[in-house]
Amino acid sequence: MRTQLPLAVLATALACSVASAPAYARARVFVASYGNDANPCTFGSPCKTFQQAVNVVDAGGEVTAIDSAGFGTIYITQSVTITSPPGVEAGIVGGGVGIYIATRGPGPYFVQLRGLTLDGMGVGNYGIYFDGGNTRVEIIDCVVRNTSFDGIALFPFLGAAGPNTVLISNTIVSNNVTHGIDLAPGSQGSFYNLRGAIDHVNASGNGIGINIDGTNSSAFADFAISNSVSDSNGKTGIAVQGNNNVKVEIRDSTLSNNLGFGLTVSNAKVGMYANSLVINGAAFSNSNSGTIFSFGNNNLENNGGVPTGTLTPVTGQ
Repeated sequence: MRTQLPLAVLATALACSVASAPAYARARVFVASYGNDANPCTFGSPCKTFQQAVNVVDAGGEVTAIDSAGFGTIYITQSVTITSPPGVEAGIVGGGVGIYIATRGPGPYFVQLRGLTLDGMGVGNYGIYFDGGNTRVEIIDCVVRNTSFDGIALFPFLGAAGPNTVLISNTIVSNNVTHGIDLAPGSQGSFYNLRGAIDHVNASGNGIGINIDGTNSSAFADFAISNSVSDSNGKTGIAVQGNNNVKVEIRDSTLSNNLGFGLTVSNAKVGMYANSLVINGAAFSNSNSGTIFSFGNNNLENNGGVPTGTLTPVTGQ
């Protein structure tokens, strides 16, 4: 279920983005622990914060962390890549929203976040929050943890035109109070579609590990979840809800040790292939005209309760 972003958090994000952008914008800029935001953000003279680097980089450019440090929260309104190389921990700690993506012009946009560590420290509302439009968002090799709401929340903005695609890969979302990952299309047709892939993701210790919610939406939510783990969440491992426009394929993944169901499906369609649902409160719940298609090669073992609803057997072609 989509959570309303507090107005105070939005106001803070907007205020942080107002810093004046110097005339020396360039395609690649740098931040470092020893940097200064009065610098031109070159490798030899880096900025101190991610926000200043985003302010000065060309649209579609790249921001790179030189060394390990905390570089502050970010408000993004254009295409950009923000990255830290292997061996460097580029941190974003606390704050209302760690990274706020608000790409709302005509687009299309491309935002890639790679190698970042976001820690809400129990007080930050969201690690990564998207409410733009006509945008591809890629979150790769990141850690998002300890937020008071969602680790990653992707909600297409109702006033932004264009469909949205998502890739979340090789990423850990842990100890987030409401959801590890929360994905919800908008409510007004194809402009608010949300499609993509979740691969090699570990969602552990959250309220719900992965939530895909198309309730009251006429847009599509289509996702493939593969090679992932949703473990030790307080409620459900993976929750899928909405209507016939919500379709999810789950393959080669493990849903384990969740206190509630491993999988819940309501008014949506989910395909299950070669997954393990083990040691959950119950393996699955299928309700309200939902459908769980099973290819007959899933492992359901040592779950504590009785599943709700049925599986629909299908064969591969």
